[in-house]
Amino acid sequence: MSPVNPFDDADAARAVVDATGTVQEWNEGARLLLGHSATDVLGRPAADLLADGSVPSLPRPGQYRWDGTVVLRHRDGHTVPVWVLAHQRVPEEGGPGHWFAVAPLPEARREQQDDPLIGAALAQSPCATMIYDERLRLRGANNAMTDLIGLPAARIRGLRATDITDQRQSAELERHMRYVLQSGQPYDMHARLKASRETRAHDWLARIAPLTGAGDGARGVCVTVHDFTEQIRARQRLELVNEASVRIGTTLDVTRTAQELADVCVPALADFVSVDLLDVPEGGEHADRPTLPLPLRRAAHRSIRPGNPDAVIAPGEVDTYPPHSPQADSLVSGRTVVAQVSAGDVGDWLAVDRKRLTRTRQTGAHSSMSVPLRARGATLGVAVFIRYQRPEPYTRDDALLAEEISARAAVCIDNARRYSRERETTLTLQRSLLPRSLPGTVAVQAASRYLPAARAGVGGDWFDVIPLSGLRVAMVVGDVVGHGIQASATMGRLRTAVRTLADIDLPPEELLTHLDDLVLRLSAESGDDDSTGEVGATCLYAVYDPMSRRCTLARAGHPAPVLVPPDGPCLPVDLPVGPPLGVGGLPFESAELNLREGSVLAFYTDGLLEHRDRDVDAAQDILCSSLASLAGSEAASAASAPSGPPGSPAPSDASGSSGSSGSLEEACDRVLHALLPAGGAADDVALLLARTRGVPPSQVATWDIPADPSLVAPVRKQVLDRLGTWHLDDASFTTELVVSELVTNAIRYGAPPIRLRLIHDETTLICEVSDTNSTAPHLRRAKTWDEGGRGLLLVAQLTQRWGSRHTPEGKTIWAELTLQDET
Repeated sequence: MSPVNPFDDADAARAVVDATGTVQEWNEGARLLLGHSATDVLGRPAADLLADGSVPSLPRPGQYRWDGTVVLRHRDGHTVPVWVLAHQRVPEEGGPGHWFAVAPLPEARREQQDDPLIGAALAQSPCATMIYDERLRLRGANNAMTDLIGLPAARIRGLRATDITDQRQSAELERHMRYVLQSGQPYDMHARLKASRETRAHDWLARIAPLTGAGDGARGVCVTVHDFTEQIRARQRLELVNEASVRIGTTLDVTRTAQELADVCVPALADFVSVDLLDVPEGGEHADRPTLPLPLRRAAHRSIRPGNPDAVIAPGEVDTYPPHSPQADSLVSGRTVVAQVSAGDVGDWLAVDRKRLTRTRQTGAHSSMSVPLRARGATLGVAVFIRYQRPEPYTRDDALLAEEISARAAVCIDNARRYSRERETTLTLQRSLLPRSLPGTVAVQAASRYLPAARAGVGGDWFDVIPLSGLRVAMVVGDVVGHGIQASATMGRLRTAVRTLADIDLPPEELLTHLDDLVLRLSAESGDDDSTGEVGATCLYAVYDPMSRRCTLARAGHPAPVLVPPDGPCLPVDLPVGPPLGVGGLPFESAELNLREGSVLAFYTDGLLEHRDRDVDAAQDILCSSLASLAGSEAASAASAPSGPPGSPAPSDASGSSGSSGSLEEACDRVLHALLPAGGAADDVALLLARTRGVPPSQVATWDIPADPSLVAPVRKQVLDRLGTWHLDDASFTTELVVSELVTNAIRYGAPPIRLRLIHDETTLICEVSDTNSTAPHLRRAKTWDEGGRGLLLVAQLTQRWGSRHTPEGKTIWAELTLQDET
């Protein structure tokens, strides 16, 4: 069966009249009805076809369908009363439309009304049903169908689907009916149509089934229509809930989570959504049932209109809802409040809230829902859903949907709020445990950076610069496994332990061994209370001596540092790895580096190099490229010519640097910019740059001391002469006493060879006496009549600090004196 143009089909009279009332099209059915050929009527006014005195009722403005009886004049002169169905068709591109008019021929209306095919189909159909014959002409429709389309069955019998309604789905329906006639297979068609007496469109399922008679082939089709709008809405609600579970809570940021709630619900559920959170003071808790007044901070909002013109306040601003407003009632009661403007639910409180009254009138808002945001028994805020463009008021099903989505969002907001609070607490703890500024030392210029993870909890990365005796300096970088307060607290304990162990001048490998034992004990303690799990950490510890320009390093599972010599190139340091802290039972090895003055060591934690889109080797190459500018004559001259006298420490600043290290500060920023993504690092990052210095030989004096007490006096004389050369005569008396006591003790209790060394910088004079006896001295309280035992007590009282350290040859007793500032 070949498709036929519905307009040219002669089974009904059809005509097209333009906006001026001129006939533009005329089919064969119209000629059969009135006797006028197309040549007779095309281009003439349609009013000429009316019988004398016949004036039909005209369509109302905005009416797109009209039907009624019109008295027309036949060509031979007699009148013909005709029932006409007319549709106004407006082009999609705009412009004047035209009217399509159709009238069934009398032969179609006179067909047998008790057709057994129609009777059987209509009797068995439980829903709206239409019967079409093999020419796709309507043979009949039951009452449910005529109520649906708003036209009587007797009037439309014999018309095609495209004649009965002008909606686009009619042509699609006719195409599917033709397919069913040809194939003999049923077909389901989905359509969205507006019933005759409905204000909004419904979703329909049209089942098209072939009707067969005694012979072969289909004699017609039966179209049954089912309204499954509620099923579609239920599926859409389920899809919206599923979408909300995916899109809401993608981060642990309160504001972004609130914005995700608003974005998901516009336009699917509302034309405008605002999310307001209770403005709780810092450290306060949310109440189960808040009390009035309720200051709320706008966290987010979203409108179907660009620029959110519907909002009365901006995000971040604080506002208060009036008492007895739907929002306040929802917060206090903990229940969803649905309000309709037409029902007078909002008139009283809007009268006292002029801003919202004006905005309601401007937008034409007619329905709202106020849904409390509750999580874990506390009320966090309120989400307000408003409709003004969608004509449907909110229903109970809409309220249930809004509650489901808001409940999910409230849990995510509470998680983000708790995370933010814990993160801020952890950051505060972390900052209190890390050095606020690096100490100024003679040995190195240093600069540092610490950045917490952007999305994960704050970790346990730390760094430190620790002044040691003899102008030496220790540098340490570590990383505790895990994130959160526990990791920061563990970091604080390890940092304190490192400083304590460094104070007794343990070699790097021995210090890591003691630190490993501490981590094992911490793991055992955490296992006993079953709250935190095992403790693990990595650490790198280095000691640099500016006298020998030698650096001793050891690491426990930590990334190796990078060395930038004064003349380049930048290379990773070849250093034994060592097991991470907390493994236990395995040794640590150290390595020594002879560093030229002006060399730069870069210590860092693994968060600096690790990135999911880049391997560690590539990241290390970027690190070296970023540090390459530190090499060269400019860096070397900066190191060898500090701001003060040679060997003097430069003052430290508040940005985590020491010395005149502008280039180091710039290098820190350059490294972070090159290696870290714009959104921040996935893990904590600690970076420590240290440029080495040396102590000029002119600031050091050394004497080999014979093990003869009678020769102490000449040694004192040589020391006084050297102090005079250094213009330190003001310190000669104290220095002479200290040297005398330390040298005498070494001769009496130590073992030769004995060596005395004096070192001075701008503010400190250091006296060191070394011997080969490894027994460390200790203070003791001498009795009244004892002749000895007061030497070290005297040294302790006269000096700024004193101590001893073990060396490979034995031990060294040292004392530091603070020099008076001549300025």
